[in-house]
Amino acid sequence: MLLRNNRKWILVVGLLLSISLLAGCVPEVDHTMTTENLLEGNFWERNVVYYFALTLDTFADWFSGSYVLAILLLTIVVRTLILPLTLKQYRSSKAMQALQPQITELRTKHKDNPQKMQEEMMKLYQVHNVNPLAGCMPLLIQMPVFIALYNAIYWNENLRSSVLFGWTLNETSPWYFLPLIAAITTYVQTKMMQATQQQQMPGMSILLGIFPIMIFVMSLSFPMALPLYWVFSNLYTIIQNYFLYVLPNRKGKEKKEVLAK
Repeated sequence: MLLRNNRKWILVVGLLLSISLLAGCVPEVDHTMTTENLLEGNFWERNVVYYFALTLDTFADWFSGSYVLAILLLTIVVRTLILPLTLKQYRSSKAMQALQPQITELRTKHKDNPQKMQEEMMKLYQVHNVNPLAGCMPLLIQMPVFIALYNAIYWNENLRSSVLFGWTLNETSPWYFLPLIAAITTYVQTKMMQATQQQQMPGMSILLGIFPIMIFVMSLSFPMALPLYWVFSNLYTIIQNYFLYVLPNRKGKEKKEVLAK
């Protein structure tokens, strides 16, 4: 039980730290720069962020300078490239979900002996060839990619010339419309996974509920390009979760109903 709780809080802290990194935790000064200037920056900027920024500029050129469409395309490309990691995480999640009845039984049987409980659970994982940490690894691997993409958008001075609904992308969103959409889509995607989180990490859905609020608050002070990126990324995740979680669950329920008749 102790190991399981530690894993839960490690994941929560990791997610919170990731959002803090994305937030930047920097004073409000002009951080925009040219893509070429990134080559004069630190190792991260020269060797990672630069290539994301260069790709973003290239996509914008394809769309006659529209960084709205460039951000959309770059988001789709990056999320599609890391889709194998997401599928690996999904398979790990399903494997853990299948073992939940046996895990619950072990917890009940050895509730007074945590050490014995952990030993039996590790044996269970070994027998079924399941790594309980496998679901977290893809998330950790993806974070540098998302942060690099985020930095490429945040620092790109060319966003000043790209317009969305009459406002340039380096301005904060008027009427809170993008922060609201970013928060709503964040809520929807976490809600779609709520059942899975509840089964594997009880109480996790409550913690996940704070993320839409954090996204909304941070989006209020960020240039529109950043909540726009979150909206595109969330929409991709919603579509992805529909095919990974919602549709299979719906088909499973329909199959059970047919068999029950």
